[in-house]
Formats: sequence, structure tokens, C-alpha cells
Amino acid sequence: MSVSALSLDDLRRLAVERSLFVPTTLRRAIARMGFVQADPIRAPARAQDLILRHRVKAYRAGDLERHYAALDVEEDFFVTYGFVTRAVQASMHPRLDLRVPAEGNQRSSAAQRKKEKMLLEFVEERGAVHPREVEEHFAHGTVRNYWGGSSNATTHMLDAMHYRGLLRVVRRENGIRVYRTHRHERGPLDETARRAQIDALVDVAVNIYAPLPASSLSFYVRRLRYAVPQWQDEITGALRRARDRLSQARVEGVDWYWPNEENPRRALASEAVRLLAPFDPVVHDRTRFELLWGWLYRFEAYTPAPKRKLGYYALPLLWRDRVIGWGNLAMENGKLTSELGYVTDQPPRDRVFRRELEAELERMRVFLGAKG
Repeated sequence: MSVSALSLDDLRRLAVERSLFVPTTLRRAIARMGFVQADPIRAPARAQDLILRHRVKAYRAGDLERHYAALDVEEDFFVTYGFVTRAVQASMHPRLDLRVPAEGNQRSSAAQRKKEKMLLEFVEERGAVHPREVEEHFAHGTVRNYWGGSSNATTHMLDAMHYRGLLRVVRRENGIRVYRTHRHERGPLDETARRAQIDALVDVAVNIYAPLPASSLSFYVRRLRYAVPQWQDEITGALRRARDRLSQARVEGVDWYWPNEENPRRALASEAVRLLAPFDPVVHDRTRFELLWGWLYRFEAYTPAPKRKLGYYALPLLWRDRVIGWGNLAMENGKLTSELGYVTDQPPRDRVFRRELEAELERMRVFLGAKG
């Protein structure tokens, strides 16, 4: 479906309004999104919590982990690692006998599979197990991990088995995954059903990150090779079908795509200031970010401190439908501290902005349980 005569202003408003929907319950927010990216850094909170606080009424840091066992949600790898609904997870499995994406999606060796079989039997016998219990029982030693450090070999095996769907995360204890064995039903063998399932996964990604420029649509669809490695040869066809069926328009020389039922011209910008996680769907795609907001935002947590321009964990600062700067927030002695920067070097000279900024900082204090 093609739409003409749109502007970047229309697309900006659509990007903000469709993602930052009216806050609802935790269960409904996750069902609406389908996937929430996870990240362990707390600056001042984990990414999944910073993402959900804008979309869930009265959300507090850690609520997802506290209520995880009662929710229709699983930890798994989608376009990246995070939390997916069980319906989305079921449509990605069973996967091939592969290691996790960070390890290069290589097949396990025969010796590795033998160890994994013993480990699976151990978990089956114990029920839910902490990695520490597994290590104490098997003492597999350490291996070199993706980031160059030393990791527990047992943890790597548990990660690989979780990725393949042999295990599921039942809860976390102090941030550590606790596992239980799991079995997925066979995937569709019929080509038509299989393609429909892949197209549904594409729609989940588009629903989270749209409107998308053509290059970004390609990026997210191709990332599904990690969600469904067993069908990676069909990803190109899924991308072609997505381009055919989604609403689209050419704006300032760039082709854009979004779900068919949405009209960019009807999107409205709310009078609100929001501090977003670096992985929030509104700002996740850096290509789209530059097209919509005209400046370069980079995640600098892994950049050497002397080379940082924005800060260790700079949170993009959204005012109405414009990302006008960033904030570095931290908890110090139970209190929230904030340091803000602006693209123009100065905040807007607008009393409404000042009022809304203070309201957002107060929401952040309540979310974190900070002192007043």
C-alpha cells in the first residue's frame, strides 16, 4: 500500500505516538509489544525497566523480574536478546543444534553434545536449577567468552541449550537465570504455513520499530536469522513480501514502511518530556534516529571514557516529538542526580518544557524509589 505527500514531521509523530502508547498493565503492554529488549547495565536502571516504565501504569524498577513467573513471557533471542510473549517464542522454535548468536551460531561438537545430554538429564532430575548447582556437580571449568573474558563453561552450555529451546528461564535470583527443562512442538513442515509464520515474526519487528526506512526494515528482518536460524534461507523472501504488503511512502528520497492499518497524518505529539533508554524502540534504530532528528546519537557505555561525547549511558531526551538532547542519571546515596545536555547547547525557553522536565524527573524518582 503506497501513501503519498507525507513529511518527516508526519513520520516523527507516528514514530513517537505509536510506540509510546497510553500506559496500561504490564501484561497488556508486553502483549502489545511482543518483545522487550533486555540489557544488564543499571544506569540508573536496566533497559527493560526503562522501556516499560513509559508503557505500564505505576511501573517500578524490577517489576518485570518480580512478576515474570506470573506473566505470559519468556526470555529468548528475537532480533536481539530480551523478553518475548510465549506466542512469539513458540513461533521461533524448535531451533537447530546451534550455539548462541554471540558464539557464531556454530554447531556443537559431538563431545559438547554428550556433555549437554548429561546436563539436560541433571536439570530434568532436579527441576529448576541455578547455574551454581550445575557447576558444583559437573565442574566443567572455564572458556573464553565473546567479550574476551573468562566465563564458566557450564554457563555457556546452559546458554546454548536455552537458545535451542531445551531449557527455559523460570526466574532470576540476583540477576542470575534459573533454568528448567522445556520441549517445543515441531515447527510447520508445509511451506505456506512456514512462510506465514516467518511473516508474522516480521510483523512483530515492524510493530515495534516502525515507521522504518528501507535500510532499517532490511536490517531488522535479516536479524530474524537469529530468531529462526532453521529458516534463515527464507529471510530474503520474507523481506520481499514485507515490502509488498506494508504501507509505504517515499519521503525526501527515502522509502519508509509501517503497518497498513495506521495513518501517519493522524499522529499527534503529546506535551511531554521523556527520558528514553538507549534501546527504547523510539530511538533504537540509529539510521532512523538521524533521519528523523538530524543528529548523531551513539551508545557509549563501551567507549573509553576520554572519548565519550554524551556519557556512559546517555538517555535520549524526548520533548513532544523531538529528541532534543540527552541525560545522564545516577543514584547517589539514595537520591537521583541528573546531568542534561542539549543538541543546541541550551534547553528550550519554554515554561511548559521546564514543567514537563521536572515531572519526568519526578516520575523517574518514583520509578527508582529514590528519595525526594
